Amino acid sequence: MSHDPEIYQFLSRHLQSIRENDLEIYHQTTSTDLTLYEWWVTPHRIDGLPFHDFLMAANKQRGEVFGAEIEENGGKQIETRFDLANLKIQRYGDTAIASYTLLISTSTDRGVTVASHNESRVMIKTENEWQVVHVHKSPAWPAPHQPQPQ
Repeated sequence: MSHDPEIYQFLSRHLQSIRENDLEIYHQTTSTDLTLYEWWVTPHRIDGLPFHDFLMAANKQRGEVFGAEIEENGGKQIETRFDLANLKIQRYGDTAIASYTLLISTSTDRGVTVASHNESRVMIKTENEWQVVHVHKSPAWPAPHQPQPQ
């Protein structure tokens, strides 16, 4: 693992805001000009914060985490953790790229499930503040190069 302590601390705070559905910290750590690809949501680019604002607010009400495999848990609190496998941070002045496999572990009454995907986050530093400006996620399993005919 290679990482820059400043970027690692920022990235951890940013990801924690997602895991905890904390919109205030998410907005502090994410550019309003955000672009992202989330392969399991849509095959198209998503722009801006409103998409995640809606999801995180709805997930907070239900006690869920976006991207976690969640089933009914009898009204009990669902425990979730994020782990970054094969983390690599590349820093070029006021720009940094973090790439890793995100492991989302979720504990319910039925046991623990782990969802994973490969992820890259591009961050820039403006006015002494880091912000995520682009996210790209791809399957962590061998997806077909071409979609299956329907």
